Amino acid sequence: MSEGRNWMPFTANRLVNGRGDHRVVASAKGPYYTMADGKTVFDTLSGLWCTPLGHGNPRIADALRQQAETLDFAPGFQMTHAPAVSLAARIADMAPEGLEHVFFANSGSEAVDTALKIAIGFHKLKGEGGRFRLIGRERGYHGVGFGGMSVGGIVPNRKMFATVMVPGVDHIRHPYDHTHVAFSKGQPEWGAHLADDLERLVALHDASTIAAVIVEPVQGSTGVLVPPVGYLQKLREICTKHGILLIFDEVITGFGRMGENFASQRFGVTPDMITFAKAVTNGIIPMGGVIATSEIYKTFMNGPDAAIEFAHGYTYSGHPMAAAVAHTVLDIMEEEGTNAAVRALEPILEEQIHALQDLKSVKDLRNIGLTAAIELNPLSDKSALRSVQLFERGLEEGVLLRVTGDTISFGPPFISTPDQIRGMIAQVRKVIISCEKDF
Repeated sequence: MSEGRNWMPFTANRLVNGRGDHRVVASAKGPYYTMADGKTVFDTLSGLWCTPLGHGNPRIADALRQQAETLDFAPGFQMTHAPAVSLAARIADMAPEGLEHVFFANSGSEAVDTALKIAIGFHKLKGEGGRFRLIGRERGYHGVGFGGMSVGGIVPNRKMFATVMVPGVDHIRHPYDHTHVAFSKGQPEWGAHLADDLERLVALHDASTIAAVIVEPVQGSTGVLVPPVGYLQKLREICTKHGILLIFDEVITGFGRMGENFASQRFGVTPDMITFAKAVTNGIIPMGGVIATSEIYKTFMNGPDAAIEFAHGYTYSGHPMAAAVAHTVLDIMEEEGTNAAVRALEPILEEQIHALQDLKSVKDLRNIGLTAAIELNPLSDKSALRSVQLFERGLEEGVLLRVTGDTISFGPPFISTPDQIRGMIAQVRKVIISCEKDF
């Protein structure tokens, strides 16, 4: 590699630049990557939660080529095109009842910032401009835009930019407490009461100043934190009581990861907005968006007919090639029954991941849908070094691991076979045992 020319995101650049070809991806097919050194590795996290149909699907490639030959780009300002119009209707039909309008963006970060701006604008148009506060959650991840970073609650992502955070933001507690929920399978029974922490912030700031609460139904990037039974329902009740909009960030959980179109349907809770991205195009081309209620949409559709109702958007909002790919991805998901496939694989992943409880370095194991996490006992001064070793030895054993701090997260492709899930965990067991010898 030409050292330093490619400044990689969320990467220890100096380390990776010195690691050679086994850190360079050369190709991908199905649920596997092939590295530049020839090693084939299983994709344990579907890219970055975004390629549930695997890699190299010829139907998706054909859709991309055909759309490029027909309409490769069209402005999204003051005009539109058929792929975006039909995709918005399709996504709205897949969403929980009442969420009927889609505003397109190009990533999860853009989708989150869009949703936050919609929330602020909605209240202002209703004559409640004093509702300016945004409430996130500790350990939450909502992308890297200034809005998403501000409502996010992962400290390393925030500390460098603390001086430029969006004002008026606060955070509720996250619902994970190891002493009560360790080794839970699916939703923990303990913890619904932690949603009442929102009432603390309502009392502190007054509800009349709070515009929206944003949470991930399942906190993914921080290590698969699963909501306790009844927790999301209580958040919904509190928001409704105080006139606060509830936003579900489903950038990771949308389009099947929980065995339903959206996690909100899995948990039986309908928010006022849903953000999405990643799996909608199988990661082939960037796309994201916000699904909003009719009440929100109609609140904006006022004023003079020629007026721009919402001064926001992106050059590539609803990009025709992204829309065409999304249609094909959703076609494949529907035809192949990926929601049912996820539900069938869920108990296999659960059984396999919890079989690792005998390992001495394992602190916790948790799972829901086709997601899981292994949390290792922390090493005060060597966790970063162990993360590197876990990643490197994973490549040696044939698994591409997502290691953040003391946690290994899993979100394998929906097209994985039961034997591939079992093989993935068997390889991970070898990796952990190998690293246990050194720490």
